[in-house]
Amino acid sequence: MWAGIFPGQGSQQIGMGQFLFDNFKVAKNLFEEASDAISLDFKKLCFDSSEADLALTHNTQPSLLLVSTCYQKVLSEVAGIKFNYTAGHSVGEYASLVMAESMAFADGIKAVRQRGSLMQEAVPVGEGGMLAVLGLTPEQTTKMNSWAMEKSGFSPIESANFNSPGQIVVSGNKKALDWLAENINKEIFAEPPKRLKLIPLKVSAPFHCSMMKPAESGMDTFFDNITFNDAKIPVVQNCTADAVTNAAELRKNITEQISSSVRWVESIQWMKSQGVNNYIELGWGKVLAGLNKKIDPEIKTININSLEDLKQVESHA
Repeated sequence: MWAGIFPGQGSQQIGMGQFLFDNFKVAKNLFEEASDAISLDFKKLCFDSSEADLALTHNTQPSLLLVSTCYQKVLSEVAGIKFNYTAGHSVGEYASLVMAESMAFADGIKAVRQRGSLMQEAVPVGEGGMLAVLGLTPEQTTKMNSWAMEKSGFSPIESANFNSPGQIVVSGNKKALDWLAENINKEIFAEPPKRLKLIPLKVSAPFHCSMMKPAESGMDTFFDNITFNDAKIPVVQNCTADAVTNAAELRKNITEQISSSVRWVESIQWMKSQGVNNYIELGWGKVLAGLNKKIDPEIKTININSLEDLKQVESHA
């Protein structure tokens, strides 16, 4: 069984997907459609702009959806693999909705452009942040969050991304996170972990925590003008780690996802429990392949970053 998975913010890079644009008409057409949808030159943004411009949230999110959909459409054209499930990490979930034909591509581009703007506007720059936490279990991370909020007097700190065993991202108030980074020690745990490391992330907002509630409300209103259809492929959604096909449920979950945790570990484990052992990362880089390997070494994740990679995938079809 196969699953198509889509990376999220942080995987972007200048030049991503250019080999698809240069060699496949379907990719060029998608670039044109996306550019027309929100009046933005995606060819220039993705191939010729600066990393700083591409990293702006309202630019990053539609660019990732565009490139991910190029991967999916090109692969469908050349390999014809039948996917049993799809899942996307954070904003990557929109690519899953497009792949499953729950949301039209142009609507998806408009939605993630709006999502990026709303998420950036929800919290003034400098008031929120995120930390990668290495070495703790989910339960230990929850304890650490509560301890830091109580001791620092600042809140919130919440678990945002469950990326792999031993790698959790927390999100919240910048003052609380700064205090945590300076004062954390293993002795707060009844059984001190063998390893504990906190890494500040270069992000412009505290994604996937309650500080994003204003953005969630804004997206709910925006979706009143977007058509959702029942999915033709089950979408394993971030906030439930379960497969969904019903249009109303898909809309509800993709809205709540903005302030909810990304339950990636559980999502991959659930798909494996259904018999999925083959995954194709439909996007630039190997971020999800790295996470999947840590979740379960038996899982095989295929990456496509060149025409040669694409030819190898054809041989698996």
